[in-house]
Amino acid sequence: MHTATRHHIIALVGNPNSGKTSIFNQLTGLQQKVGNFPGVTVDKKIGPLSLGDETIQLLDLPGTYSLYPNSKDERIVAQTFINPSDDNYPDAVIYVADVTKIEKHLLLFTQIQDLGIPTLLVLNMADVAQKEGIDIDIDKLSQKFGVPVITVSGRTGKGLEQLPDSIKELLSSKENKKPGKAFYLLKSEEKKVIKSIRQEHSIITSDYQALLLAHHHDWLPFLSLQEKEKLDTHLKNNSFHSLKQQVDETMQRYDRLSPIISDTIQSPEDRENWMTRNLDRVLTHRIAGPFIFFLLMLLVFQAIFAWATIPMDGIEAFFGWMGGLVSSTLPEGWFTDLITDGILAGLGGILVFVPQIAILFFLISLLEEVGYMARAAFMFDRIMQFFGLNGKSIVALISGGACAIPAVMSTRTISNWKERLITILVTPLISCSARIPVYTVLIGFAVPSTLVAGIFNLQGLAFMGLYLLGIAAALFSALVFKLILKSNERSYLMLELPEYRLPVMRNVWLTVWEKVKTFAWEAGKVIFFISIILWVLAYFGPSSKMQLAEQSALEQAQQQNLDEVATANLIASQKLEASFAGHLGKIIEPAIEPLGFDWKIGIALITSFAAREVFVGTMATIYSIGSEEDETTIRNRMAAERNPQTGELVYTAATSLSLLIFYVFAMQCMSTLAVVKRETKSWKWPIIQFVFMSAMAYFGSLLVYQLMI
Repeated sequence: MHTATRHHIIALVGNPNSGKTSIFNQLTGLQQKVGNFPGVTVDKKIGPLSLGDETIQLLDLPGTYSLYPNSKDERIVAQTFINPSDDNYPDAVIYVADVTKIEKHLLLFTQIQDLGIPTLLVLNMADVAQKEGIDIDIDKLSQKFGVPVITVSGRTGKGLEQLPDSIKELLSSKENKKPGKAFYLLKSEEKKVIKSIRQEHSIITSDYQALLLAHHHDWLPFLSLQEKEKLDTHLKNNSFHSLKQQVDETMQRYDRLSPIISDTIQSPEDRENWMTRNLDRVLTHRIAGPFIFFLLMLLVFQAIFAWATIPMDGIEAFFGWMGGLVSSTLPEGWFTDLITDGILAGLGGILVFVPQIAILFFLISLLEEVGYMARAAFMFDRIMQFFGLNGKSIVALISGGACAIPAVMSTRTISNWKERLITILVTPLISCSARIPVYTVLIGFAVPSTLVAGIFNLQGLAFMGLYLLGIAAALFSALVFKLILKSNERSYLMLELPEYRLPVMRNVWLTVWEKVKTFAWEAGKVIFFISIILWVLAYFGPSSKMQLAEQSALEQAQQQNLDEVATANLIASQKLEASFAGHLGKIIEPAIEPLGFDWKIGIALITSFAAREVFVGTMATIYSIGSEEDETTIRNRMAAERNPQTGELVYTAATSLSLLIFYVFAMQCMSTLAVVKRETKSWKWPIIQFVFMSAMAYFGSLLVYQLMI
């Protein structure tokens, strides 16, 4: 149960696309935190809101259409409201409804009302309603429902200044609030069931809460197996048919809701947005729609290359300056080398790609804000069905272009088990932002930077080609899994297409900030740890072999009349080969040599199994060890790397393309595997995923290299 000292929790509840999260962002800004609900992998967003002397916690619950859920995200809302002992159980509710679609959005509101929780009804999109000629009688609506009602615009922030005072009144009336008149009238068989449940479960606070427990008892995590079996028996004895009674309840609610809406809200007969209707004729057209989608994605990837060049050069210059400053300030020794060659080289190797990742998130967030991403799900549903996926899978696949972890978690909105599992298994094949550093470095070695048709950069087209290859691999794999996996569940797509609107830039910037911060912080921790371990492994080795390597390098330098810098680099190269890291790379070299990889690349392959982006940090660390050319960037060092036996460049077009193909297919992200395990509740599926993706990576890379040499 709640303790007396905890902050009040106010839940923001509403349908998908109601603008609920925009209001949450307006109220909490950068103070919001992202976590998980206890015991499940569903994200929760919570942020503080100051009410004078008191600070309350705003909880942004996932969007849902009713308390009869069809997905994991929706289940978490029902679960929160059924269990008053839950730490997330709200003291009050801010219910956000899109006033332009009011009747659809108030079904859930009437269910919340019947729970007896103090509720404030917030009618969002007030600015749009005014433009469309929608007239709302706020006082009458408030009287009909028995709750306070305010109008706001989550886009502009207009009306939000009323919220703090309204919340204060809501909380002050909580203790004295008497249960209101139930919106839904219970049937006799439901009353019998409810009476028994309230006697058995003292935590239940209302009849409707008990009814929800009866409907959902089979999956509620806070009920024991014994309690579930007992309830099963009781429900059967009372002829309780859950699905039928859910339908009856929904119809009764709409029957009572419709007259209230008609009496309090007046709107033009044709309220549908003219712009939305006409844009959809083109953007969701069966031929023009996919072509426009492809063109948009092409522009996104071109922008990643075109816009990021200047900030990337600036970040590289900063880390070069930092390395030089540290080297000139601190005395020579292992500690200085650790900072310059280990920590700074590793972090610089990953942070240089933050501009590209920020651009990707920015553009995808814009498309989502204007309402285009829902159209993409609708438009590709039939194609997705052919491959064993769902229209909503397109959202996960596109999200996978940013990061596979939230993309896998977003599959909870897919109710069909088989389609959800297939989406989870193939989503990591979509090239994520962690692959961007690898692609950016290696494309420069495999593809020249020339213009095609005077417009498109050939490297940008190659970048797009790698993404398309990942998409093709994902769809082909999905088709194979469709044939292998068996299920009797029927597939359907249910979503609401929002009207096209100008993006709320505050939401876009918050998304970019949150995603980039998470990427930089999570990747930074891994890079920091692995860079130090790598530096130790590369700096030290068996003493006798390290001395022999140094002596051999000195002899070669004398024979070749090398200058001081070249001699130092030759010594560093041979000592690296004799180090612990060199031995590790040599062990796997026979297995990867047919792919065109040497032992140094082998080290990077091993370390990047923690996370793909570690590849660049690893190469930065390896090529920084002992180097006297601190100002040289990682890309230049890799470009100059030569095979000591043949004298040929290591990163030829064949090797670089082979390595690119490997990273397109390889399952090199331990965090994603962990999330897949949590989502599927089994190690079976992540193991299958790892094996089939690794096999695709190895044999695809082998084929490409052998054909090109």
